[in-house]
Amino acid sequence: MSAATTTTARNKRGADTADRSPEELREIVSHWGAELELAPAEVIVEWAVATFGERFCVTSSMGDAVLADIVGKVAPGVDVIFLDTGYHFVETIGTRDAVEATMPVNLLTITPVQSVAEQDAAYGKDLYKTDPDLCCKLRKVQPLADTLDRYDAWATGLRRAENHNRVIAPVIGWDAKKQKVKVSPIARWSDDQVERYIAEHGVLVNPLVYDGYPSIGCWPCTRRVAPGDDPRSGRWAGTTKTECGIHS
Repeated sequence: MSAATTTTARNKRGADTADRSPEELREIVSHWGAELELAPAEVIVEWAVATFGERFCVTSSMGDAVLADIVGKVAPGVDVIFLDTGYHFVETIGTRDAVEATMPVNLLTITPVQSVAEQDAAYGKDLYKTDPDLCCKLRKVQPLADTLDRYDAWATGLRRAENHNRVIAPVIGWDAKKQKVKVSPIARWSDDQVERYIAEHGVLVNPLVYDGYPSIGCWPCTRRVAPGDDPRSGRWAGTTKTECGIHS
């Protein structure tokens, strides 16, 4: 996209685009998916902001601020959604606070309907042990789905290199469960590309990444990973669970 297109994208943040039906959104994916598959991350974000305006947002788990940095430079003021499950590491909350304080994004923290104490009272203590799928649904999947109701498209930091199950993740795809356009600007990036971007741009990184946690979730369900092991092997270690349900 040209510089003029970038300016247009930024200007459109000031007004909502017209409501679109799921059929119209799927048509956008069908038309632009292949067109943008090999585009740079910045161009993908420019397109998303120009296409969806205020009905586009970014989600971040605060493992790092790479995607927030890219989006903040392309479209300052973009909504960045952080899901506070009530079980986050202190370092993750600190990274969230640092992003909010230093980056030109509109950081929105959302929380589940029930507090951890209320969930314990309703379902029994430590639901993450007895029914981790339900815990993820209550504390992650449903709160995010409710929040995304106000948007037509959402961007994630999903990368194919992170997990073999994610190899088919398109740059521009259709999320059938959420009935939203799912944008993954850095889906094609390798681990080396992420590291280079962080070094070149001084991007914030959750300090746990440097302490043996290459993939960071809730503290009860995340363990350190031995050097050379699958980066996601520390998530729900000792179980067959590999995803929280947001991306599956």
